[in-house]
Amino acid sequence: MSETYAVVVGAGDLRSSAPEAWSAPHRWSAEGVTVEAPFAGAHLLHVAAAGCVLNDLYREAQALGIELRGARVTARGGFDDAWASTGITYTVAVETSASADDVEHLLEVVDRVAEIPRAIRAGAPVEREPAPQPT
Repeated sequence: MSETYAVVVGAGDLRSSAPEAWSAPHRWSAEGVTVEAPFAGAHLLHVAAAGCVLNDLYREAQALGIELRGARVTARGGFDDAWASTGITYTVAVETSASADDVEHLLEVVDRVAEIPRAIRAGAPVEREPAPQPT
């Protein structure tokens, strides 16, 4: 397969104004986040990775004393013929008055601690359990 499934999540000054974007509450920004992605499995995997990175940008920025006015994370990736992920790449844009060195340090910390990307990198079994039968 050669199709790439791209998504964009944004918060603060970098929220999307695209009419197809959907929004969700967000712990770290009063206006919530916007998500540019269809509601389909491939895209949702990438939303999980991008959303985790966005959350951790705000969390780690606060811990480092960096004020973020906005953040945008774009994640994309593909799948092979058996629908195994061929990997996810992401880019980050931030609105801040912090120095370039401070922003780079923030991005390095987030890349190291972001839970969903870490879980995807490590791999994990996903199994279906039978649903309880109604009584």
